[in-house]
Amino acid sequence: MKEYKIEKDLEGIRIDKAVSQKDSNISRAMVQKMLEDGKILVNGKVPKSSYKLVEGDIVEIEEIVLKDVDIKPDETIPLDIVYEDDDILVINKQKGLVVHPGNGNPDKTLVNAIMAKCKDRLSGIGGEIRPGIVHRIDKDTSGLLIVAKNDKAHINISEQIKEHKVKKTYIALVRGILKENNATIDMPIARSTKDRVKMAVSKTGKNAITHIKVLERYNGYTLVEVNIETGRTHQIRVHMAEIGFPLVGDSVYSNGKNPFGVEGQMLHSMRLEFKHPTTNKEMKIEAPIPEYFEKVLEELEREKNI
Repeated sequence: MKEYKIEKDLEGIRIDKAVSQKDSNISRAMVQKMLEDGKILVNGKVPKSSYKLVEGDIVEIEEIVLKDVDIKPDETIPLDIVYEDDDILVINKQKGLVVHPGNGNPDKTLVNAIMAKCKDRLSGIGGEIRPGIVHRIDKDTSGLLIVAKNDKAHINISEQIKEHKVKKTYIALVRGILKENNATIDMPIARSTKDRVKMAVSKTGKNAITHIKVLERYNGYTLVEVNIETGRTHQIRVHMAEIGFPLVGDSVYSNGKNPFGVEGQMLHSMRLEFKHPTTNKEMKIEAPIPEYFEKVLEELEREKNI
């Protein structure tokens, strides 16, 4: 652990800003991630990123040890690039593809494919296993996500996400008939205490807000458009299951009924709206729903008209 005592010149400055000033190798976005992970302490306790330092505070920082991680570029993984410039990529991720390497997924991930495309032109804020990755979507969720080619773009998009300025719109097929045309789910989410693989609605969780709009009702199913204000792990899947309308194909948060034989939840990130990190131009990027999704909807439409 690195340790230093706060002098008068840093008094009143936010902890995330102060640490990045003291150590130029650690960006402010990295500091915020370290604070979330409990790797920075003030007077022996984990502070909020908004904490303002007081003269005499003792700050401890867990030293970053870069692991010897060998992530190989993989040109065999197809990339559907919807938008690209010098700062960002927007990719339409296919269902079944993990975003970055991790336990059980050492390779064959989106990161391996991106590295083959961009070589070393990716931001380093996400660390050695998440180069360029600003936000994620689940393995079996398809659709749009933003990749940063440099640290400046990464920090800018991260700040927009944190301030709820990136509008993420999904389309999902759920079991059951939603009566309301529009609804908002405001329920905090935390790691499940019964199953560590799952997330769950919990009073002690982080706030999570999901907005739902009904697009179409079928026999026993509803097609919905979903906007999320927050980006909690499995948020849409947890919220929809909690109110009794689990996503079709979701093997984790539903009881397994899946007459269409689809693998994984029917959830697609179809639209992203944000400001370009360099030009400040309003960006609105869309991706059509996958072919398998279209086929299920066509089948439901035929049944409805019988």
